[in-house]
Amino acid sequence: MSMYTASSLKSELNDRGWRMTPQRETILQIFQNLPKGEHLSAEDLYNHLQQMGEKISLSTIYRTLKLMARMGILRELELGEDHKHYEINQPYPYHHHHLICVKCNKTIEFKSDSVLKIGSKTSQKEGYHLLDCQLTIHAVCPACQRAISPL
Repeated sequence: MSMYTASSLKSELNDRGWRMTPQRETILQIFQNLPKGEHLSAEDLYNHLQQMGEKISLSTIYRTLKLMARMGILRELELGEDHKHYEINQPYPYHHHHLICVKCNKTIEFKSDSVLKIGSKTSQKEGYHLLDCQLTIHAVCPACQRAISPL
């Protein structure tokens, strides 16, 4: 379960001078209910909302995703495609990283306490407040290696 609820998001938005809109609450709920390992792009989210009968514009979705990523509620991911993907930012010990095939975009999630420790130590040393620490590894998966290598 995520550390953010509708009420904690509302409180944090209010603290920053923003308000909790029904659109922001709907988007938060969708990310909280995503199956483990699933990520959404803005376009994926827009299509999902359309199927639900929600009338939220793509520009509102982009603004909300950026806002929630800046607040540390969502993780913004570069998964080897031309657009960003997002997922709920889970607190430790649910933190994970991504191994992505640059050919087929297959993505594997993995955990590493070492990455989190290095990120935390570096942030503290420089006086930063850590919101997220993620490692993305771009590689070529075994299937794609077989496809491009002669036998």
